[in-house]
Amino acid sequence: MKRAGPRPSSAGDTMAALDLKLMRDLRRLWAQALAIALVVAGGVATVVAAVGTIRSLEETRDAYYERYQFADVFALVKRAPKNLIDQITEIPGVATVDARIIRLALLDIPDSREPVTAQFISLPDGTEQHLNRIYLRSGRVPEPGRAEEVVVYEAFAAAHNMGLGSRFSAILNGRKHELVVVGTALSPEFIYTIGPGETITDNRRFGIIWMSEKALANVYNLDGAFSSVTVKLLRNASEPEVIKRLDALLDPYGGQAAYGRKDLPSHAWGEHGLDMLRNMSRTMPTIFLLVAAFLFNQWLNRMVALEREQIGLLKALGYRNSAIAAHYMKFVVVLVVVGTIIGSAAGTWLGAFMTRMYGALIHFPFLVFAKSPDTYVLGGILSLVAGAAGAVRALHAVVTLPPAVAMQPPAPPRFRRVLPAHFAIDKFVTKPTLMMLRNLSHHPLRAAFTMLGMALAAAIIIVSLFLWDTTEDLINITYFIADRQDATVSFVEKRAQNVVDQIAHLPGVLAAEPYRELPVRIRKGSIERRILISGRPRDADLRRIIDVNLRAVDLPESGLAISAWLAQILDVQVGDVVEVDLLEGQRRTVSLPVAALVEDFFGIQGMMDLESLARLMRETPTVTGVSVSFDANKADLLYDAIKSMPAVSGMGIQRFSLANYRSLIAPLTTNMAMIYTGFAVVIAFGVVYSSARISLSERARELASLRVLGFGRGEVLFILLTELGLLTLLAQPVGWSAGYLLSWLLKIQVAGEIMRARLIVEPSSYALASGIVVIATLFSALVVRERVNQLDLVSVLKTRD
Repeated sequence: MKRAGPRPSSAGDTMAALDLKLMRDLRRLWAQALAIALVVAGGVATVVAAVGTIRSLEETRDAYYERYQFADVFALVKRAPKNLIDQITEIPGVATVDARIIRLALLDIPDSREPVTAQFISLPDGTEQHLNRIYLRSGRVPEPGRAEEVVVYEAFAAAHNMGLGSRFSAILNGRKHELVVVGTALSPEFIYTIGPGETITDNRRFGIIWMSEKALANVYNLDGAFSSVTVKLLRNASEPEVIKRLDALLDPYGGQAAYGRKDLPSHAWGEHGLDMLRNMSRTMPTIFLLVAAFLFNQWLNRMVALEREQIGLLKALGYRNSAIAAHYMKFVVVLVVVGTIIGSAAGTWLGAFMTRMYGALIHFPFLVFAKSPDTYVLGGILSLVAGAAGAVRALHAVVTLPPAVAMQPPAPPRFRRVLPAHFAIDKFVTKPTLMMLRNLSHHPLRAAFTMLGMALAAAIIIVSLFLWDTTEDLINITYFIADRQDATVSFVEKRAQNVVDQIAHLPGVLAAEPYRELPVRIRKGSIERRILISGRPRDADLRRIIDVNLRAVDLPESGLAISAWLAQILDVQVGDVVEVDLLEGQRRTVSLPVAALVEDFFGIQGMMDLESLARLMRETPTVTGVSVSFDANKADLLYDAIKSMPAVSGMGIQRFSLANYRSLIAPLTTNMAMIYTGFAVVIAFGVVYSSARISLSERARELASLRVLGFGRGEVLFILLTELGLLTLLAQPVGWSAGYLLSWLLKIQVAGEIMRARLIVEPSSYALASGIVVIATLFSALVVRERVNQLDLVSVLKTRD
């Protein structure tokens, strides 16, 4: 009997032969393989960067909190005796208690004309802090009783170029005190600082200063007493129950409502930033993995179709289906490995960059990007899963293809007329254009996926530009529509309303409006939040109240106006009644109707008419601050006057707040836009180039025949590249819609109690996104043009059909 041919002698010989073919194919198709590997790399990079950054921040924060004993519960009190600490310690669930003195005060710093505010905190003399321990960056703690020695928050010291031995003065309890810096420090209680009257951190105008407990007690006549208490809870303790008992103990001494860690502004801002990273990390990797799956599907399907005879021959020679399928799966594995290596390097750099950006806002003693092996493995596994999903169809075709059928040329595809017979499109378009349109109609699924890939690229760019657009919108609303005052003057304690006249008569003041802030707990059913009710004049013009349409509204004469976000949390509407626990004065619980919903974008709060709030509190009208408009030419005179007022605890100046907002947020949005745009270019190039190469491989014989028949290179290129151009143009409206949808999803995901924004995508963002995708397409077209120009007409026409 005549032998059919050589059979593989062993499984090792089988794999060696197929691996040799694999390497030859990869060398031959290196450009297309690299394009797919870069898309895989983009997916791995986003996974590594996002997961690594979040893990770095969480692990650093948790270690910092634990090592320096960050408290769980906080409370302020007017004056309480230290022997009360023993009673607080006996509350079930309490592990550690730390009492201290806290006071706000104005500073007079040589390099700052405007008033600067600091929060003074006492340090125990001769013993270590039990809770919220400071991390000394330089120097030492103040010596016991040395009234002039202080430790300064590191970022504040850096903003004012303070070093050890630097001097400045502070208005403490109405008297000016000269102070000297003996140390700089950080604290887990203040990873993010925000001063009175401010909407964003400003390390130049607000800082934390630690001082000897004995010295600070002498200044404020608090010997043997405290004004703040922090509590560390046992592992399974009930925080609400501890807070309830703590409030009961502090209430006779003028205590304000205790609150948990989640309501501490520093921790809340840090957690909000992490939530934004978590939510954003779910979007980008998903898009990349979907595109990678599509590219693997498209590439392997075409490769199996082109190698149909080879597959049949391999089966006839005795190669198992599993070996042949494994051979094609190795294409996926190799590209995933290459993409994982490139993506891991890019993701490490990107993650370190994102960590540094976050570290500029949130202050930890150290912050290093965590290069955890499991993060890189996760990126590789997800990419492999996406690649395997894309390869399923091709592998199924390999396994089910009978050898006898495979050795024969494939049956010609059966096409049908797309348009009615009486509609003769060839009368309106040229022959090359007609050929291009017919090819698109014959491969609708591939054309649809190509459009989808380019649409996703445009969508990613639109999302990145949405971050910029919505930031500018937020600035416009906050600083130019709602809060139009030039400055906000805050008082140490509530003052009689006649203080507004005093402020109005200060040098340069053009207008003055009072406000009264009252801490409360608001509740509907089982849902409760700790908020501030802001009492304002009904016709307030400087700090205006706006509705969802950004129109100024007057406060109702009675009832409570709350932010729309708070209404969503409590699940209430206008006309519903909420319970409110008043946390000042005669503490009692009242029921108030929700009279209006208003729009705000920072925090959650309630608002009332100032006189109605006074009646609710059963007191004469009082204020806790004044919003002012002033003549910029007389600003220095106003600053000097404010510094001389012992009752003032701080002055928030809008132009500084705006400049600081731009300096902090603009780099974040710009950098994120650049990163997202880079990813989008990778996707656009990968999709377009892969589609063009596959189309070229399918139609190489057809295009070569046209060249022989007299078509020029330009005409042949026109047929191939016009198809890509048409798909690119058709993909743009889809990309705009997808970009708007993704922006909406991102807006929903990053919105929280700390900060929210509107959905704003400017027309220029759509135009820029499309422009970048078109440029990426043109670059891909230039690469494909070189391939077309290098076509060997003789060898192409010799290929078997």
